[in-house]
Amino acid sequence: MELEEFIKQLDALAEQAEAAFQSCQGAESFEAARVEFVGARSGQFKLIQKQLGQLDRDAKPAAGKKLNESKARIQAAMEAAQLRLDETGNQQTLGPMLDATLPGIRQHLGRVHPITQTIEHLKDIMGKLGFAVVEGPEVEDIWHNFVALNIPEDHPARDSLDNFYLGSTGNTSGAPDTERLLRSQTSTVQIRVMENTKPPVRIISLGRVYRPDEADATHFPMFHQMEGLWIDTDVTMAQLKSVLRMFATAYLGEDVSIRFRPSFFPFTEPSVECDFLWNGNWIEFGGAGMVDPNVLQSVGYDPELVNGFAFGLGVERLCMRRHCVEDIRDLYRNDLRFLHQF
Repeated sequence: MELEEFIKQLDALAEQAEAAFQSCQGAESFEAARVEFVGARSGQFKLIQKQLGQLDRDAKPAAGKKLNESKARIQAAMEAAQLRLDETGNQQTLGPMLDATLPGIRQHLGRVHPITQTIEHLKDIMGKLGFAVVEGPEVEDIWHNFVALNIPEDHPARDSLDNFYLGSTGNTSGAPDTERLLRSQTSTVQIRVMENTKPPVRIISLGRVYRPDEADATHFPMFHQMEGLWIDTDVTMAQLKSVLRMFATAYLGEDVSIRFRPSFFPFTEPSVECDFLWNGNWIEFGGAGMVDPNVLQSVGYDPELVNGFAFGLGVERLCMRRHCVEDIRDLYRNDLRFLHQF
């Protein structure tokens, strides 16, 4: 093929394409012209482009230049046709034109879950009281969940009906693996921190815990705890009560009434229950006490040199008290009508 003939074909093709795109009246005619002239496989421009290889070597630079010019002409004609059809609001091309005078559609924005809001608030309060935030695993072993916390093997808290023990992959009998479980308390994080940290220690840990409780207005099989720990020299019960009172007034308000009742926990001695007054009733929101010497010894601390206190608070109950929610199940029903209030 001669260069002159190649150039004539390109000029003729460009003129035909310009005329075709100028005559387009809708989406169908525009698409037909696009496929005919610039289709990826059988378009006329593609067919002529393949003939470039038949030209002499000396003619290829001029032919390539002409090929690019013709391609630009066709592309410009196609874009002009598309713009013209868009501006005329052709219903078959791009649908109705945007009417800037119409009211907009409000976007539905997500919200932070009330439990997450509560956790962030608790971190802020305890941070101002000098407590650092730490985290730990939700799948625990017996040592960190029970043994190091001075909970003996025959204690009811270790019963298989009161914990979510995990199945063992190496156990063909189908019996639960009593060495691994979903943690039943965030006190496990305190043990892990003390094992790797020398006194003084002043931390809080927040996270999910699991107990097979029947769901009712104040109980749920999965809930959140905030555990606090302060280990140093000469830590007293008075400091524990002061910290809990300052926390309660900071989160629930100056008018909150709280009380401490004697209690028993394997990992603290002496121990107390903490209650707040709500709707005329005293509701437990946590337990606390001075860390038992056996717990200190289990992590390598000398009870003769250091002591401290620990406390554990229910995040859901604090959230419910602050926002006047009377059923814990409302927090986990995923009802947007309820969650949009927060």
